[in-house]
Amino acid sequence: MKNYEDNFAHNSLPELEFLPEYSFLDLPQFQHPEMLNCVDKLLDNHIKEGRGNNICIQTFTETWTYQDLYEKANQIAHVLIDDLGLKSGNRVLIRSANNPMMVACWFAILKAGGIVVATMPLLRAKELTTIIDCAEISHAFCDSELSEEMNLVKSDFLKKVSFYRNSDLEKLMETKSKTFVNYHSKADSICLIGFTSGTTGLPKMTSHYHKDILNICEAFPQYSLQPTQNDVFTGSPPLGFTFGLGGLVLFPMYFGASTFLIEKPSPDLLLKAIEDFKITICFTAPTAWRIITTKVNDYDISSLRKCISAGETLPLKVWQDWYDATGLKIIDGIGATEMLHIFISSNEENMKPGATGKAITGYEAKIIDADGNEVPTNEPGRLAVRGITGCKYLNRIEKQKEYVENGWNLTGDIFRQDEDGYFWFVARGDDMIISSGYNIGAIEVESVLLTHEEILECAVVGLPDEERGMLVCAHIVLKDYTKASNELAKDIQLWFKEVAAPYKYPRAINFVEELPKTETGKIQRFKLK
Repeated sequence: MKNYEDNFAHNSLPELEFLPEYSFLDLPQFQHPEMLNCVDKLLDNHIKEGRGNNICIQTFTETWTYQDLYEKANQIAHVLIDDLGLKSGNRVLIRSANNPMMVACWFAILKAGGIVVATMPLLRAKELTTIIDCAEISHAFCDSELSEEMNLVKSDFLKKVSFYRNSDLEKLMETKSKTFVNYHSKADSICLIGFTSGTTGLPKMTSHYHKDILNICEAFPQYSLQPTQNDVFTGSPPLGFTFGLGGLVLFPMYFGASTFLIEKPSPDLLLKAIEDFKITICFTAPTAWRIITTKVNDYDISSLRKCISAGETLPLKVWQDWYDATGLKIIDGIGATEMLHIFISSNEENMKPGATGKAITGYEAKIIDADGNEVPTNEPGRLAVRGITGCKYLNRIEKQKEYVENGWNLTGDIFRQDEDGYFWFVARGDDMIISSGYNIGAIEVESVLLTHEEILECAVVGLPDEERGMLVCAHIVLKDYTKASNELAKDIQLWFKEVAAPYKYPRAINFVEELPKTETGKIQRFKLK
């Protein structure tokens, strides 16, 4: 439905016939009134119900209460309308690392009736310009420490850029009221546009409604975390990534808990935060969990009760090593920017080590073949999912038709489902290596290699080969790079054939000092191909 002055986003939605089918919306926790601004539940209600003095956001140098966040978000909302000329439905870009002012800007945009487009802080001017032009973004908030690339952006759409951190935004806020009447949005008004990280062509714009924001807060957290007001969340994913937005802002604030934000997270800083600020719930990527495991004995992490991994599949060895070191079970999960957050996961009572888990409350999933038919138990196939959220690309009908098939969302992942209903990751659809007629999942090979005593990290890709079609190629980070040699490569190959199916062994091995990764910790396999 349209209730904005600027209806670019809603006019760019796919036609009804191309939208996914939704399920579970009849459950009471997923029902909402027609008029809904998600900020009311996430922020304003805590003030109305007397929780304003509760801690909301902490960093190593700052502490904000819910009242602090509420007042600053209200002042920024006034700035947007009074000084920057925001019209409802305008898209507003945020360029920032994870910090309290970024969160205040996020809420202020929705309070004022805008649509948030949060971005990763490492993006360059060319990438920012593409995003601004695709979404026809008129306004931007930028941390002054990231101003250099922002100032290089040239776009006819961008009208106003406001900087914060001892800059013009704080000056404009000084005279503004600390109260604000939130824009009266509809439950199915778009409030968020997330850009996917495609490797070729234009990035895809995924869109989400106000009700979607609240729905995911009733799904994964309730299923896997059981949060209370006493919980303290932290993690490494950027807030420009929906995994980070959910885990570090939406989920803690929905339940009245607090969050600890780290602008430049590292394993040591995560562990220091857990020890010093008694963190109870931590979100990070498998690569980080692997490194943290090697350092955990140097810190007191006794406060930690929930560990969540997403972004890419969690190798069994990483899970086992962490469990052996701490007694804590990492909760794996798969989500997608198109689906907003995690839709298959587990909890401590419902977990098989090595499996991603089951469809959580609010979602259903199945494994299908190329023709859309369900495959037998334990047979690999395409993962299809539907539920309380779904893919809504803007202005990309050809991609919408690829992602949504017969009402189901197709994530591009290859999974299998076992006899107990657990889903097991096999490969990304484009990471399946077909060699001499064998289907070899890159993750299968990686999972074996990671059990080798000399290997710290690895990434496996398929390389074109005239004889076999494709070769299995492993890029390996050793625990001690000085040991890299042709002899060690041969030893690893011989060892692999002894512990796994010989046809899967890596016929090519490259020793590297580090693997290329995205800002969210995902290995960029396309750079290795």
